[in-house]
Amino acid sequence: MADEKNNNTDNDDKYEKICYICRRPESKAGKMITLAGNMCVCPDCMQRTFDSMGQIDMSDMTKFTNMPFAFMDMGNVNQEIPKKQRVKKKEEKAEEAEPFDIKKIPAPHVIKAQLDDYVVGQEYAKKVMSVAVYNHYKRVAANMEPDGVEIEKSNMLMIGPTGSGKTYLVKTLAKLLDVPLAITDATSLTEAGYIGDDIESVVSKLLAAADNDIEKAQHGIIFIDEIDKLAKKRNANTRDVSGEAVQQGLLKLLEGSEVEVPVGSNSKNAMVPLVTVDTSNILFICGGAFPDLEDIIKQRINKEASIGFRADLKDKYDNDNTVLSKVAVEDLKNFGMIPEFIGRLPIIFTLDAMTEDMLVKVLEKPKNAIIKQYQKLLAMDEVDLKFDEGALREIAKRAMEKKTGARALRSIIEEFMLEIMYEIPKDSNIGRVTITEDYINKKGGPVIDMRGVISLEDKEV
Repeated sequence: MADEKNNNTDNDDKYEKICYICRRPESKAGKMITLAGNMCVCPDCMQRTFDSMGQIDMSDMTKFTNMPFAFMDMGNVNQEIPKKQRVKKKEEKAEEAEPFDIKKIPAPHVIKAQLDDYVVGQEYAKKVMSVAVYNHYKRVAANMEPDGVEIEKSNMLMIGPTGSGKTYLVKTLAKLLDVPLAITDATSLTEAGYIGDDIESVVSKLLAAADNDIEKAQHGIIFIDEIDKLAKKRNANTRDVSGEAVQQGLLKLLEGSEVEVPVGSNSKNAMVPLVTVDTSNILFICGGAFPDLEDIIKQRINKEASIGFRADLKDKYDNDNTVLSKVAVEDLKNFGMIPEFIGRLPIIFTLDAMTEDMLVKVLEKPKNAIIKQYQKLLAMDEVDLKFDEGALREIAKRAMEKKTGARALRSIIEEFMLEIMYEIPKDSNIGRVTITEDYINKKGGPVIDMRGVISLEDKEV
């Protein structure tokens, strides 16, 4: 019990004290005054209490209720602050130690090689992200040197159809770099004062991902998905509280500024402590599918190439799957993104739509491929799972028909793997299951081999 008490004391030393009244942490309010019942009060609140005591007529006891805590039973006060609302103290670093070591960040070719293990295709997107992330953390290290040259931020805008791997790329990147990552949905953000998440909530989520360590959060990555939903509404009679107004509010975060964010909550209120986070060294990645953007691009291209005797036909780009890669800033403005917002995202790149060949590779090549997940599940029952080439092709064809990219693969596999996952554990003699094209097309069943037959085949080989 004594050891456990000492451990709790050590853990408490890592976190800042919070004022019981104003809920500000020690780094903002100053050194706390600890009262009975382990209640902490900042000097400002203590002074206001003394001032209120001096203004009260002691003969009128009914006015004592206006005093914040002067006559409270301190023995009954229990200042238990939830762990998610506790703020870590800034670690005192030695003068000779560097606050950020660029050598710990792998080179762009190393980052891309690691992304290749998890993400199929999207070669250009992986190369752009690898270079941008490496340059961003070089910028963090370079701006600490007092030579007068300050490198600007390299925020990114990622455009690609649904299911092309936008979110998966960012998740994999953050995992490889071992930096805090916050993924938020732009559709939940609204202008201050309206129902929904405040704009600062994206930074609050990053702080939570960094275990409320401010220094660590200030070198993290924020991914804002569905950014295309913030486009300006056209011909709208109602106030646009989740469109252009949110774009305007995000400008200061993208460029870099000090913002007060709540700890352990998405909204500010009197009972939640606030901390100041500098977003200057936070890398922002915005992503979206941008539906109908292809039509805007085609209009611009056709207008530019429809004059003269050698003019292109208007339907030339109708079946072109690479139209999205021809996107320009002008197209994004016509879509509804304001120029100031686009200007703070200097790196704009697109992801390719998934082809049938890419979907086949997604099924079996990545380290965390869907087929490998099912093979691991059946291996726990000592059963080997195989897929014919024809079966993989048929699954990819069906996924292409759904037009939801790689997301369609799991729903298709779940459908025909249900019976196999249910029936296989019934018979302990089953050693191998082979999924065939006929089984996918419901023209036959899977090929099942018993353990004795498999051992004989191995001996013959």
